[in-house]
Amino acid sequence: MSENKAEITLGAIVLAAAIGFAAYAAQSTGAKLGGDSYTLLAGFRSAEGISVGTDVRLAGVKIGAVTGLQLNPDTYRAEAIVAIDQSVAIPDDSAMTIASEGLLGGNFVEIIPGGSFDYLADGDEVIDTQGSVSLVSLLMKFVGSGGSE
Repeated sequence: MSENKAEITLGAIVLAAAIGFAAYAAQSTGAKLGGDSYTLLAGFRSAEGISVGTDVRLAGVKIGAVTGLQLNPDTYRAEAIVAIDQSVAIPDDSAMTIASEGLLGGNFVEIIPGGSFDYLADGDEVIDTQGSVSLVSLLMKFVGSGGSE
């Protein structure tokens, strides 16, 4: 009987730890249980450096996350689906870019708000986008242009 109590106690501790890890993972990736967000679509020439769960920021503040990323076979562009916090209204002439946190940091999706008084709604597409800039290709251009003088 004492073995059963020990097993039940250990099982409860393991279950509590698993629930704690799941809650932490959901919080750190921006996943939410409620429907307090809306989705926007954006097509990028290159989505290098972002994936599902990547932060979406406006003025440096996290307002959402990338929830889907796929290749459009007709346009050969990477289509990102982002979930934005319902409390944040994005003007319909805003731009979406893939920015870097620094030389060794990761990438995130940055929204640069426009000046329109009309706002994007759930399912709308952001037209003005700029994909990521490859650090390797920039270095190759720099190295390649240095020898031509």
